[in-house]
Amino acid sequence: MGTDQRILHRITEMADEERRLRDALATAGADRAVERDRLGALERELDQCWDLLRQRRARAEFGEDPDGAHVRPQSQVENYQS
Repeated sequence: MGTDQRILHRITEMADEERRLRDALATAGADRAVERDRLGALERELDQCWDLLRQRRARAEFGEDPDGAHVRPQSQVENYQS
């Protein structure tokens, strides 16, 4: 499996977990602090994965080595504007 495919697979896994966490938060019995903390961490990691995938695709599109892309710090990725 190529690197882009591994990143997409990880994104899918995290998105599934994110949905489960959101569902758990919607129920009265969930430990909300733990669930919210995990959800926040998951959202930040998802942002990093999407950013890495975009970097790799942009590098490939412009004839550069996609393996030159790197995971950027959460603080940098979180501050991007759509």
